[in-house]
Amino acid sequence: MNESLEYYRRHLPHYQPGNAIYFVTFRLADSLPKAVLDKIKDEYSHQYRLAQRMPDKLDREKRIIDLKKKRFGNIDKFLDRCGSGPLWLREDRIAEIVQEAIQYRDGKEFDVHAYCIMPNHVHIVFAPIGSGRRISSPYIVTDILENLKWFTAKESNAILGRKGKFWQHESYDHVVRDEKEYFRVIQYVLNNPVKAGLVSEWRDWKWSYSKYPI
Repeated sequence: MNESLEYYRRHLPHYQPGNAIYFVTFRLADSLPKAVLDKIKDEYSHQYRLAQRMPDKLDREKRIIDLKKKRFGNIDKFLDRCGSGPLWLREDRIAEIVQEAIQYRDGKEFDVHAYCIMPNHVHIVFAPIGSGRRISSPYIVTDILENLKWFTAKESNAILGRKGKFWQHESYDHVVRDEKEYFRVIQYVLNNPVKAGLVSEWRDWKWSYSKYPI
């Protein structure tokens, strides 16, 4: 596949090769105040422009990757505080919809390595699988997430007796590039409830899952 086709842009750049393991995060609509998002976006944009001026290509690429990780970390930190916006995933019946939808697709659309359903966002580590249009799409993760989010939004809204946007349109996806990063990401996902002060041990969180021993 032409590497240029593996990028697309909405608000963020995405890199989606078919043969990869992904760390994906998506959140509830309006789960963060606009002022917070604008501040993070402005800081990232400023630092990104500075990084683009770096003469060495490898240094420039490493700096941009570090900036993206920092931006994600800042957003996730605010989400963990659960200080604003809806917390629908805190309800068992809503979290169950998301959990069952992920597990139903495991072995069909992706191989799930781990996930964690937080009160206002979801982390998943998975590798796409399958054949046909979905696996050949240059936006494979986008295709998978759109289907997953559409179904869970429809089912959740029906239970909640509401209409309108359930998930934030934009998602975060990151290609896990090596074994060291893989284990770091798995630990990050599973320990998110611990870091947020919801439990003292990750296994105590009802909505965490790891397919492989850690």
